[in-house]
Amino acid sequence: MSPREVLKKYWGYDQFRPPQDQIIDAALKGKDVLALLPTGGGKSVCFQVPALCLEGVCIVITPLIALMQDQVGELKKKGISAVAIHSGLGRQEIDVLLDNCVYGSIKFLYVSPERLQTELFQERFKRMNVKLVAIDEAHCISQWGHDFRPPYLQIKVLRELKPEVSFMALTASATSKVKEEISKQLELKRPSIFQISFARPNI
Repeated sequence: MSPREVLKKYWGYDQFRPPQDQIIDAALKGKDVLALLPTGGGKSVCFQVPALCLEGVCIVITPLIALMQDQVGELKKKGISAVAIHSGLGRQEIDVLLDNCVYGSIKFLYVSPERLQTELFQERFKRMNVKLVAIDEAHCISQWGHDFRPPYLQIKVLRELKPEVSFMALTASATSKVKEEISKQLELKRPSIFQISFARPNI
């Protein structure tokens, strides 16, 4: 299906909000992407739509368990296979979920950045058919920001394990310095950068 067909089928919309269509097009061309969209700007659609156009798994890295569970729940309501791995699960449960991502038809795997460091995750990741890695709240990688999360600095291990997989970094806000650090720390390769104005015309 084309991105617009995917949008219509699962979200019921006929067209994207700019620059969603450009972000999706860049992802489908295998480019690394850095997208700055305000909260409520439809960031999740930017990685969910291209992932549904591609064969294989999309890994979504987010620091918030509540956000993981919300997005997994919304995807399941749409009939899309998605799972989340977080600290509330036991090792055996995690083992089964990761196996399903290797051998099953799981489309989205949501994980915290801390989880990426485990040998269990890395070994399974090597065997997955991963097409896209989406990094939500990407500003957490910056030591210049207020929300610095050290485990974000380790996300680039995925780049070492699968250098051919494209990355999409998403955040609601970032200064020039933070944008630069996101690109550097994630080792983004000539990323396509998209940023829309945060000004609200009604204010």
